[in-house]
Amino acid sequence: MDHFLRKASFSSGSKSIVRIIAIGAASAGLLYLSNNPDSTTVKLSIPTILRKHLPFQGHPSFVSSDHWQFGKFPLFLSRVDPALAGDVAKGAPVAVGDGGKPSCGCLGRDFIANAAAKVAPAVVNLSVQQDLYGFTTVRSMCSGTIIDADGTILTCAHGVVDSQGRQLTTKGKIDVTLQDGRTFEGTVINSDLHSDIAIVKIKSKTPLPTAKLGSSSKLRPGDWVIAMGTPLSLQNTVTAGIVSCVDRKSSDLGLGGMRREYLQTDCAINAGNSGGPLVNIDGEIVGVNIMKVAAADGLSFSIPIDSVSKIIEHFKKSGRVIRPWLGLKMLDLNELIISQLKERDAKFPEVEKGILVPMVTPGSPADRAGFHPGDVVIEFDGKPVQSIKEIVEIMDDRIGKPLNVVVKRANNEVVKLTVIPEEANPDM
Repeated sequence: MDHFLRKASFSSGSKSIVRIIAIGAASAGLLYLSNNPDSTTVKLSIPTILRKHLPFQGHPSFVSSDHWQFGKFPLFLSRVDPALAGDVAKGAPVAVGDGGKPSCGCLGRDFIANAAAKVAPAVVNLSVQQDLYGFTTVRSMCSGTIIDADGTILTCAHGVVDSQGRQLTTKGKIDVTLQDGRTFEGTVINSDLHSDIAIVKIKSKTPLPTAKLGSSSKLRPGDWVIAMGTPLSLQNTVTAGIVSCVDRKSSDLGLGGMRREYLQTDCAINAGNSGGPLVNIDGEIVGVNIMKVAAADGLSFSIPIDSVSKIIEHFKKSGRVIRPWLGLKMLDLNELIISQLKERDAKFPEVEKGILVPMVTPGSPADRAGFHPGDVVIEFDGKPVQSIKEIVEIMDDRIGKPLNVVVKRANNEVVKLTVIPEEANPDM
């Protein structure tokens, strides 16, 4: 190693980078390269077995750095002080940044275990019991998460309720089992089959563990996530994977009814995982696991927690989810789609963003308001809009209240319309 370092120190410029990389590879170390207008910095982490060959002095700190000059490129050698290694192994606190990540900005080897440990105590198993001719049988099993110390449990609707027409009834007695072994009887407080979300409540005289709700809007494809629950009655099961898609539409999955969006992951989930939490590396709930594609591997789907939070708000406000309906099929536009549509039809309106209306349902509120196929919505309730999500957020639960809409039509004709949303039929 001394030989390599002495040899590398005699050169400068880009060739020394190659030598430094060779040193890092030869020593099985970790190499970091950063650039700024004035200098280039290379950081190399050297394994313990090879440190004795390097002529630098130790420092009594968790992470220390020594500076080697290779031409224009300073080299920083980082290591763990041997005296502290034992403390770290015993669970002593170490230098970390935000979110429990190592200060270097890298993920530690325990990042999945640490995130799972934050949520695991609050993950529960829900078993629905049914009495049949004097015999008690298990009708269904699912997972859930305690999200409030008052005993509020977030879970899936299909695991705890039945649909009889528009009436929702509890499938049977619900036994709730915590990770610590305590059991309670649960009661369904609210449920919504369209979103497949339900709230179950338990009463406890002793403190209950809870999990924190995060934000699904911050997720990106490739982010690490953890699925937790009770698949096939196997409690305390943890699987990990990455986010594959943040806005998988229900129509992509061949699901009818009103438009819904899911988080797609490659976490392994099975029967019994439904209702369990999807967790980010900070130990926050970012989704509710709901289903998988049975004929494929690595295709699992969760309800984004941002959508779930809005559903919970509806439950608190109205006891149910109120969904306005316009009767429009809509498509978000971007520059590439707009360019393609203009190539097909020179009369397509001059717009940079907006929402295209390919179809209007006959007899719907939108039809009565005067919407036409081919309209491009550019304003909704006096606000510029660029996506369907913005329209949904603006409507919220406004049923029977007039909304002013501005659309552009062929040859740049601007038309102002007034539409009055109706409550959506849940059977749609």
